[in-house]
Amino acid sequence: MENWTVHRVRPQDAGRMRALRLEMLADSPLAFLETLAQAAARPHESYRQRIRESSQGFGTAQFVADPGGPLIGHAGGTTLPEEPGCTIIYAVYLTPAHRGGKVLGQLIEAVADWSAAAGRDELMLEVVCGNDRAVRAYQKLGFIDTGVRLPHPTVPVMSELQMRRRV
Repeated sequence: MENWTVHRVRPQDAGRMRALRLEMLADSPLAFLETLAQAAARPHESYRQRIRESSQGFGTAQFVADPGGPLIGHAGGTTLPEEPGCTIIYAVYLTPAHRGGKVLGQLIEAVADWSAAAGRDELMLEVVCGNDRAVRAYQKLGFIDTGVRLPHPTVPVMSELQMRRRV
């Protein structure tokens, strides 16, 4: 039974979002640009400001899976000046107990709906090469491996693969 809702972050989500961010970094350190130590050292006001910025408008947005207690999932969307018709999906995370179910699809569709409302018709994301479970999950959601490989932003010996789909 689904006992969560997916919604865009709100200012009152800052504390729970900070807790989820720390969990994300502890659980999957290679998937994110920030380290757990960096995130833990960041003042709470920094989290509140980022949530305020992501709670409205079409430049950047964050969506969460919210069961009413601790958050169980997150996906963000943003733009790049060099690709104005594309939304870059970032910081996708599901708590271990909710992987393999419907939460991922609901978060991605929330980003896709926001992207379409902004007039952007393409989604792009990057996955660490070797994370086959994530690749398969994104393929089920319609993403296609573009063949583009990029250096991992923080671990130079690793690479990421790029995936895209239409909204």
